[in-house]
Amino acid sequence: MWLVAAALALSGACGGSSSLPSPTPSPIGAGLPPVGPAPEHLDLAQPWVAAAPVDVGMDAAGLGQAAARAATVPRFRGLLVARHGRLVLEEYFHGAGADTPFDVRSVTKSVVSALVGIALRENVFPDEDAPVAPYLEAAYALDDADRTVTLRHLLTMTSGFLWDDGPDYNLWIASPDHVQYLLDRPHSHPAGAVFTYNSAAVHALGVAVQRAADEPLPDYARGRLFGPLAITNVSWEVLDRGTVNGGAGIHLLGRDLLKLGQLFLQGGWSGGRSVVPEAWVAEVSSPHFPWRDTHGAQQRVTYGMLWWVSDAEPAAFFAWGYGGQFVYVVPSLALVAVTTTDWTNLTETTPEALAQECLGVIVQNVLPSARSTP
Repeated sequence: MWLVAAALALSGACGGSSSLPSPTPSPIGAGLPPVGPAPEHLDLAQPWVAAAPVDVGMDAAGLGQAAARAATVPRFRGLLVARHGRLVLEEYFHGAGADTPFDVRSVTKSVVSALVGIALRENVFPDEDAPVAPYLEAAYALDDADRTVTLRHLLTMTSGFLWDDGPDYNLWIASPDHVQYLLDRPHSHPAGAVFTYNSAAVHALGVAVQRAADEPLPDYARGRLFGPLAITNVSWEVLDRGTVNGGAGIHLLGRDLLKLGQLFLQGGWSGGRSVVPEAWVAEVSSPHFPWRDTHGAQQRVTYGMLWWVSDAEPAAFFAWGYGGQFVYVVPSLALVAVTTTDWTNLTETTPEALAQECLGVIVQNVLPSARSTP
């Protein structure tokens, strides 16, 4: 299933070359008091700074129990927690480390969601209810039902295609033309009527962003999202026709996944720069459906716009990738948690069971370790 920029260094502003030295970056949280919340809108282009749990209102024993529980899960690879903008837990397991790029599967979708918000602000698209057809039809064959699908439908998983992401994903990923494979599927419902989780549809959305912006999606992401966050270790799963998989397969470091969550916790801001529009962050992280599901310890789960949402107490929203890849954001606690796993070649468990293990660590161990005030 499933980070912003700092002040720009001034160089040669008056023309010609400049001998002014470049400013030395300060780590995230540097200069903050030892007790109390960090200022809002931290500069996420700077490195993380660690803090003792007590300094940000967290229980060290509880965090230790979270890490110990994670270590007992053979497939667990990373557990990171930040509160009030400071890193309070960073543990890796079974050979993983801070320099391990994790394939976080459908967390990619939440990255694409951020890129759509940026594209809307840049007028790459007129609005979220714009049909997607004009951005695809020059390269792909669409029928009348395909032409009713909008950006909003792709963002909310309501495109209407007949789809089961379990068996259909493997058939789709093996196809030679990934967008056309989707467009050739029949529509089981009118667009906008029914939620059906569909990775291929989000890939088509990423292709639409690429074609509308006239720039490869990784380049667009590097310039607008990852670059401002000083995230450089990024790779995408390459598909056909010069595209990358918008539905899954991005590789990021644990600390950079934590930046993504902190960015959304900060309403899309980093320092004084808006990387993702604040109104967009609020929209995509809000419930868009009346239904609620339970996944292990996580109750009242529904969907936003390429982010999962829970209005249980405390309310949270999260990027969720196959087999337990989570970027979990709790605004009321000023907390972000990241989990990663080895999801490949699962035989001893299921992707859902592994995800529930990760949610259990977050919901039952990490969250209770956070006091309401530091």
